[in-house]
Amino acid sequence: SRFCRGVPDSKIRIYDVGFKKAPVDYFPAVVHMVSDEREQLSSEALEAARIAANKTLTKYCGREGFHLRVRAHPFHVLRINKMLSCAGADRLQTGMRHAYGKPQGVVARVHIGQILMSVRTKDNKASIDAAVEALRRAKFKFPGRQKILHSTKWGFTKWTKEKYTALRAQGRLYDDGVGVQYDNLHGPLFARN
Repeated sequence: SRFCRGVPDSKIRIYDVGFKKAPVDYFPAVVHMVSDEREQLSSEALEAARIAANKTLTKYCGREGFHLRVRAHPFHVLRINKMLSCAGADRLQTGMRHAYGKPQGVVARVHIGQILMSVRTKDNKASIDAAVEALRRAKFKFPGRQKILHSTKWGFTKWTKEKYTALRAQGRLYDDGVGVQYDNLHGPLFARN
């Protein structure tokens, strides 16, 4: 980080796996893993969970059958007050003198109800069951308690499936990567042809 020098790199580097370029209409169903505790999740745990979920999803849905996104980012730096444990260390050791530690790793601080991972996939039972199973296996990599929820929203958008299809039919939504932008019919007339 900018002010805290010598911070080791985060273990998790890739946050999106699967068919991440899939257009928004391709994967309507979405399943979330939600934290049920206020805690810290290490970058190592996030990476392990990502790998576990990716393996399961690739096995059941194929490489192009899902889009997994890790939504917790580790920014918080942990410190450690290193103690020597070899012989003759008692003369070198300071105990709790100058106990301000050195950076050891990074963690994500999460709240209750915060989404940790999301999977968008096709709207059939087999794909949704595979997403739930993948997140269940990823849960074992985290401390504390998590919940797995099948969302009513369309993919990674903020609209429910009914509202999304209605707005799509009206032409009020236009594609923006894996999400959509909402046209609120404000702004210059020429932009609205």
